[in-house]
Amino acid sequence: MQSRKNNLKEIMADVAEKEREAMLDRMLTRLALTDDNKLETVLSKLLPYAINSISSPLPSTRQKVMEMLTHINKRVKDQPTIRLPILDLWNLYQSLDAAPIVKNFSIVYIEMAFDRLPMEEKLNFAPELLYGLSKLPVQHQDILLRIVAQNMEHHANQIDEAVATKYKKINGAEDCQLFLMFCLQTILYQLPPSNGEGPPGLSIVQSRRITGKHVLKGEQLQRRKLGMLNVVDGMLVAAELVYPLYIAASTDSQENVSRKGEELLKRKVADANLEDPALINNLFSLFQGTVSNEGITSEERINPASTGLKARLISVFNHSIRAANSFPATLRCIFDCIYGNGTNLRLKRAGMEFTVWVFKHASEDQLKLMGPVILSGVLKFLDGIATVESEFSLREIKAFSYQAIGQLAPRAPQLFRGNTEMAARLFQALKQEDPSIRFTVQEALNSLAAAYKDSGEMVLKKLDELLLENCQVVESEARFCAVRWATLLRGFDHCPSRFICMLGAVDIKMDIREMALEGLFPRKQVDRVVNQSSQSVEEKFPPLKEMTDYICKYEPKVQAPVAVGERNLLFPTAMYVAMIRFLLKCYEAECGQALLEDNKRVIPQNDATVMSFCLLLEHAMAYEGSVELHATASKGLLSVASHNQQIVASRYAECLPWLKQYIGHIDMDTRESIARLMGITCSALSASSSSVLIQELCSKFKVSNKGRFEDSHGAICATGYVLAQCMTGTPLIPRDVLQTSLMALVDTINSQSISLAGTAAEALGHVGLRGRLPLYGHGYNFHHSSKTTDVGPSTEGIHGENISEQGVSGHDSNAIGEDISMCRTTAEPEDSSLSSLIVRLKELLTSDDNKVVQKVAIALGHICIGDTSPSLMDMVLDLVFSLSRSKVEDLLFSAGEALAFIWGGISITADDILKSSYTSLSSSSNYLMGEIATHGANDSMVVESEVADDGHVKAREKITKKLFDELLYSNRKEERCAGSVWLLSLTIYCGQHPKIQELLPQIQEAFSYLLGEQNDLTQEMASRGMSIVYELGNSSTKSELVKALVSTLTGTANRKRAVKLTEDSEVFAEGSIGERPGGGKLSTYKELCSLATEMGQPDLIYRFMDLANYQASLNSKRGAAFGFSKIARQAGDVLKPHLRLLVPKLVRYQYDPDKNIQDAMGHIWRSLVAEPKKTVDEFFDDIIEDLLAQSGSRLWRCRESSCIALADVLQGRKFDQVGKYLERIWITAFRAMDDIKETVRNAGDSLCRAASSLSTRLCDTSLTDRNDASATMAIVLPFMLSQGMMSKVSSVQQVSIKMIMKLSKGAGDAIRPHLPDLVFCMLESLSSLEDQRLNYAELHAENVGIRRDKFENLRIAVAKDSPMWETLDLCLKYVDLPTLELLVPRIVQLVRSGVGLNTRVGVARFISLLIQKVGMDIKPFVSTLSKVLFPAVQGEKSSAGRRAFASACGDLLKYASSAQAQKMIEDTVALYTSDSDRSTQVASALLLKNFSHRAAETVKGYHTIVLPVAFVARFDDEQEVGSLFEEVWEENSSSESVTLQLYLPEIVAVLCDGMLSSSWTNKKKSAKAMIKLAEVLCESLAPFVQDLLKFLVKEIPGRIWEGKEVVLDATAAICKACHDAISQNDPIGPDALITAVSSACTKKKKSYRDAAFLCLENIIKAFGKPEFFNMVMPFLLEICIQNSLGKTDRTGSFLNDNNADENERDTPSPHEKVLDCITSVINVAKVQDILEQGKNIIAAFHNTLHPGNSWQVKLSVFLAIQALYRRLRLATSEASSISSDEGALINTLIIESFQILIPLILECISSIKIAQVHVAAFECLFDMIELSCFHSSQKIDKSLYNELLQLYNVEKNESAKSILKRSLGLLEESFKTVMQD
Repeated sequence: MQSRKNNLKEIMADVAEKEREAMLDRMLTRLALTDDNKLETVLSKLLPYAINSISSPLPSTRQKVMEMLTHINKRVKDQPTIRLPILDLWNLYQSLDAAPIVKNFSIVYIEMAFDRLPMEEKLNFAPELLYGLSKLPVQHQDILLRIVAQNMEHHANQIDEAVATKYKKINGAEDCQLFLMFCLQTILYQLPPSNGEGPPGLSIVQSRRITGKHVLKGEQLQRRKLGMLNVVDGMLVAAELVYPLYIAASTDSQENVSRKGEELLKRKVADANLEDPALINNLFSLFQGTVSNEGITSEERINPASTGLKARLISVFNHSIRAANSFPATLRCIFDCIYGNGTNLRLKRAGMEFTVWVFKHASEDQLKLMGPVILSGVLKFLDGIATVESEFSLREIKAFSYQAIGQLAPRAPQLFRGNTEMAARLFQALKQEDPSIRFTVQEALNSLAAAYKDSGEMVLKKLDELLLENCQVVESEARFCAVRWATLLRGFDHCPSRFICMLGAVDIKMDIREMALEGLFPRKQVDRVVNQSSQSVEEKFPPLKEMTDYICKYEPKVQAPVAVGERNLLFPTAMYVAMIRFLLKCYEAECGQALLEDNKRVIPQNDATVMSFCLLLEHAMAYEGSVELHATASKGLLSVASHNQQIVASRYAECLPWLKQYIGHIDMDTRESIARLMGITCSALSASSSSVLIQELCSKFKVSNKGRFEDSHGAICATGYVLAQCMTGTPLIPRDVLQTSLMALVDTINSQSISLAGTAAEALGHVGLRGRLPLYGHGYNFHHSSKTTDVGPSTEGIHGENISEQGVSGHDSNAIGEDISMCRTTAEPEDSSLSSLIVRLKELLTSDDNKVVQKVAIALGHICIGDTSPSLMDMVLDLVFSLSRSKVEDLLFSAGEALAFIWGGISITADDILKSSYTSLSSSSNYLMGEIATHGANDSMVVESEVADDGHVKAREKITKKLFDELLYSNRKEERCAGSVWLLSLTIYCGQHPKIQELLPQIQEAFSYLLGEQNDLTQEMASRGMSIVYELGNSSTKSELVKALVSTLTGTANRKRAVKLTEDSEVFAEGSIGERPGGGKLSTYKELCSLATEMGQPDLIYRFMDLANYQASLNSKRGAAFGFSKIARQAGDVLKPHLRLLVPKLVRYQYDPDKNIQDAMGHIWRSLVAEPKKTVDEFFDDIIEDLLAQSGSRLWRCRESSCIALADVLQGRKFDQVGKYLERIWITAFRAMDDIKETVRNAGDSLCRAASSLSTRLCDTSLTDRNDASATMAIVLPFMLSQGMMSKVSSVQQVSIKMIMKLSKGAGDAIRPHLPDLVFCMLESLSSLEDQRLNYAELHAENVGIRRDKFENLRIAVAKDSPMWETLDLCLKYVDLPTLELLVPRIVQLVRSGVGLNTRVGVARFISLLIQKVGMDIKPFVSTLSKVLFPAVQGEKSSAGRRAFASACGDLLKYASSAQAQKMIEDTVALYTSDSDRSTQVASALLLKNFSHRAAETVKGYHTIVLPVAFVARFDDEQEVGSLFEEVWEENSSSESVTLQLYLPEIVAVLCDGMLSSSWTNKKKSAKAMIKLAEVLCESLAPFVQDLLKFLVKEIPGRIWEGKEVVLDATAAICKACHDAISQNDPIGPDALITAVSSACTKKKKSYRDAAFLCLENIIKAFGKPEFFNMVMPFLLEICIQNSLGKTDRTGSFLNDNNADENERDTPSPHEKVLDCITSVINVAKVQDILEQGKNIIAAFHNTLHPGNSWQVKLSVFLAIQALYRRLRLATSEASSISSDEGALINTLIIESFQILIPLILECISSIKIAQVHVAAFECLFDMIELSCFHSSQKIDKSLYNELLQLYNVEKNESAKSILKRSLGLLEESFKTVMQD
């Protein structure tokens, strides 16, 4: 059964195949019989069937198919116009059941068919070939891709949007990638090289794939590449996919392609992800080509990219971290650039640059793999070019090589730290390389230092030697790196490194010097405060011994003894200075460490180390040394001596002469240091040696000795220090020596030299530190009783401490006598005893030399240390208080120190002052320059055991009274300044004294008061005093102080004590409020009162005082800030309750306009707030409230600072933080922008920018939660619309519109609820925000030649580019139906009430755009909108506004219902047809135009209403109206004649209505329309001709109105078009027309009369009735004769015009018009009628040829004569139709006319030189001569011939001569005939 079924199937298949074969046979026969012109049709069905049949199993069938295809190929081969059925073939190819052979044949014929397509079809069909491309066989893919690529050549310039859309549909990833790969290969394709290899970047196989059978060359290849780039540009493809394509194009050899590729790179893929692995792998593949040749043939091997493309790819890799981590591709790329075949300098440079990038960005794992290999390659490359001449490019490559080493060193230090080869290599390169490369080498070397950080000791030692060697070479770069390494490589305690820095300190290069000094003295110095626990390893100074030993090793001469007068230095001066300073730091560090460990005053040091250091310092005192070096060395010696007094004293006791040589040094500091050294040395001298030394010193400054100043000064200083040492009893010198020496100092004080007197006073002070001065003869009694205290000075030190009496108990009694010592006197000095000294000291205090005054003041304080007698202290205090009005700050500080010495309780000892580098108490405490460390009881150096003697008690009482009762609250600012300085001095230096502790509340109050001082110094002292009081006070005091400061800062504090003003009290600083009107300063109370009185405003003084108080308040805040910054660090929890009040004020004050206030408050803020952001967040609400409140303050600085602070605080805030303040913030910003002060306005601008940024971000739904965005929008947008846009301030308006636009852009659909208000406001703003100067310009535009409508268009164009219109465009995006319900009423309101051109045009345009946007959703609102738009078009005065509203109506009509549309169109037409003014007609025309343009489909149904009116209105006198209706007509009529015939009845009805109208304008345009109608329709107008003529003829008589001539023109046009119909319908109609028109010819108005004659002429020509001759000719001849005679017969016509205007000027009828009528009537007349009027006609011609007539008239005469002669010639030629009598009459008429007219014609020719006249005259002569010679018995005289011959000779016009020559020929022929007869 199954076999039977199979057999049956086989039989059926065989039958089907037989039928197929038969079918193919028939088709082949038909094909052979088909002509070529029908071949295309046959092939469309035959070819797909034939190809599909080729898969038949029967060989005969396949054979038939092949025969057919062969036949087809032969037929179509040479006929490219025969198209093949490409769509059927393509469908066949895509068929799923198609056999492979069918597909193969299909693809062949598809390719053939595609070439035969028209270009447009090719462009549209090509993209479809790419759909599903990846699923096709590779060979077919190549064919299709080549087809598409060939087609892309036509996209070289641009690609059509529709075609681009089809390419975008290639959405399959595989299809797209396949297509892009083919494009890339095409872009890479270049003409292959001659060696047979493929182009760069391609294989031979790929190259063949691109070209196919034809090699691409030149222009074709360029166009194909450009087309591909344009196509890919139009596709929506990821940037990473097309990046290789564009980068390959950018390096193409053809400029246009490379330019296009570069443009696409920048425009399209600039943001491509260069970290995408696939992209980077593709780029590496493109760069390298085929890496491995295994398994591929040579033709398949892909070549590497071209050199240019490689360089470009390297530049891409240099921006990709992924590329740096793509081992091994990265490695191959680098080595290919450096060592590859065909590489060049550009590639080598790029490769080295990529190496730098790789070393910088490669991961650690990748770097381990690549680093060593690449490094070896780089070093090999450097070795290879070392001997090559360094060109610029090579230098650049070498620079990148060194840079690569520098990048690798810190990341792979293990490659370098094993040896010093790389370091040595780079140091050598610094000395050998070109200077342009050295900087790079230097950077690399600096980076290399980190690699050697952890090297072994042997390597480090070699490096030390290398650095020491290079730090002294010629090349500065090497020296720089050596010093740099010295600062980086080893620790700070490494001696060789520090010594290298010392060597660098003397370098000629500033940067090296600075680096060397930084290596010796880092900015973060080792903290030497004794309570510091320890030093870090990095900051640890090297041991002094090791450092000195290293220096001695380098320079052994340091150990040599120093000779007196040594001249040569062992080191350069600058190096020596740095060396000493560093060694001193080392020494002080060891001393500080020893103090921490042993807590001893004297530091035990190794004697050898100290001696070595002293030797080094002594060598520095050589003669060659600079002043700075000597000063530094001498201070160094003093520093060593202060810590090792016994060692140093013993050393210099033996070499005192060496010290003496510097006592007169030119440098004061050096002299001072040597003097102190000499005082220390004195302790190791014997009494006799000391006496001799003192006497020697005194001899140098005796008044009688006139030596050098320096010698005297040094001797005085030394004397003071030596005597002070002797006052201790060590050594014990004779009394008389002591007294004599002191008297010598007193004498010096009394000398004339102020400077020396001051120094002497200072020396006395130093002596007084050790006890009371035993002055001889000045009231001191010296007792020799043993009951007194033993020898030596007072046993009280500065604080009453017991001074050791070493050396006193063992003194030699014989030296001075019996137990003689300097004993304490038991009596007080008498007033007269010190009077001379006090007087002199008082004189010195009033000296102009401030330094002298300082020395004297401090000396007085020192003297009171040793002598506490009340009388002396009282005198000293009076002297110190005398400085209270000094304005010199240094003097006040010195006086403050003196008062501190007098008060007692300071922590400085006599040894500190006399045996160290002490200068003053202020420098010791550094209270003016840094943080204050008060000297308290806890200080280990303070021993509080002072005796409460009467002198100190009284002195303290006097000081207290002076300060608190006089100075601090004085009405003189300089006294208050002095009081503040002195009070601060006492508080700092004597703060732990019980009395000071007792006075702390008063001190606090005083400082609080002084915070408001204008004087900066007073304020600063007060603020610092507050912090000191806080440190000194107890918890209660601290709490009260904090409250007071907070009150001051927040402005709530009140002064407890007021200053009474006197007339000289300074209220303002001089110049701060200007000058008096008449000139002069205005600062004191008296001057202010005087000004107020002069101005007649006594109350003005209160305003001045208010201003002064405000200034004091500001000053108080600033001063409080300085103090508070110190207190805040310690107050801790005490301040927490005040933070909520304090933080807002601090935030605002940090933005105060006063820089001082800013700085001060900044100090507080930094001290008080550890985490500013957190603090601001915590107190955000309080801060905002305070700032908003202060922004409305009456004080400008508060407003300004609040605005700036708000702008800063608002940054980055969220809605929940600022939502409740947003509106107030904007109110504040706008108010500030309109402030009266410019700086506040600027601050307002800043706040506005911040608020704008904040609001924009909060309204942006992409950045903010939608609910928050909506809430923000609900706050900000209504505010902007209601207050911002409505503001009268232009800047506020501008900000508002910008803000609204930003909100509209970012808010998204959150803007919908606000659209009605927003749109309304924006439309109104189009006019309200327009520059008002444009209104003025528009009024005067026409005066300068600018048309009003053009100016309006300009204004509208400007408004359209405004932000308001841009915002409106944005609003349209979010309009929906619910929004429309709210928006339309607002728009309607604006249409009715809006003012301003831009607003009205804007609302109209917005309606148009709105309708286009919402489409059918506008239907419910059509009626509402039409009710306001329609009247708006009528009432709008501006042409631009009318056009805009009409356009909106046109858009609206599109969506109107039928009834609404009909009503709108009928109303519009009625606007024109009703008797209305011009503007209404223009409105009608505009509406109809826009209806036709924007709602054409709707208007089509109402053409019967619109077109008739439009046709007639085209001819309106108003050009604008007519042109608009012309556009309406053209818009709605496809063919004019067809449209007119279609709507002819309606048009005729409108025309008749127009002629019946009482309006002349309507009649005029109706007549014009009739003319057009007649011209277009001709005989088609016949059915309505009688109606039209009836109205026209009826209108001809009667009153003449302006433009009535057109009625006559219409009559003539209709007669011309339908003359047959008129004659048939009414035979006597033409006669009536002639009568009516002839009547019009008698009118007095010239223009009308001219039109009548023209009409008469046209009617005669149209009808051609001979009867017209007798009706018209007499009348015409009469007119002609009257014109010739210069008369006009007002009543001589057979038709009289009784209705003529009597005021019309009587002018003759135009001759030429009359003659034209005569010509036309002669042409239609019978000969008999002509003969009857012949003489009259000749007479008329004769009169018309009169010389007085114009040449135009004569031209018409010539034509009339020609017409007459031609008519007579015609009559003579028809001899059978005329009688003999008529023939005779004709002959007579010819002869008479010839004789009469010829002379006149010749005269015209002679007198008129116009060529046109000559031609017409000669033609006339020719006709006359021809008729006279051959058709009459006229005998022509030869004189005429001669005359014509003469004219011929002079004639210049060739046409005229030709005619004349013919005339002469006729005459000659006539003469011959006569002679023959």
